[in-house]
Amino acid sequence: QVQLVESGGGLVQAGGSLRLSCAASGRTSRRYAMGWFRQAPGKVRELVAAINWSGQRLYYPDSVKGRFTISRDNGKNTAYLQMNSLKPEDTAVYYCAAEFTDWRTPTQESEYDYWGQGTQVTVSS
Repeated sequence: QVQLVESGGGLVQAGGSLRLSCAASGRTSRRYAMGWFRQAPGKVRELVAAINWSGQRLYYPDSVKGRFTISRDNGKNTAYLQMNSLKPEDTAVYYCAAEFTDWRTPTQESEYDYWGQGTQVTVSS
């Protein structure tokens, strides 16, 4: 079992930046990939970034590529999502997720077994 807690959400103006954090606890001795998802009202949850255990295999959809950066500090059991050049359409609840895997970078929601409770990001125009 892994417990995940997100932080860092808030209200920001368009063009601004936010950094989300996801702290993991529990069976963190095992290797796990992490992903950041978001869900806007009335929309399906979508992946915005994923990173494997080593941090060498990253994934971003086109919608955030060049603006969002995922990273992790395994010594702190924490993953980060740096979000720059934010747009109103980035407004959503952001969730981090984890999946036990040695090297893979899961990109499907169904592949992740552990989820945080989410943090709200609101981008005003």
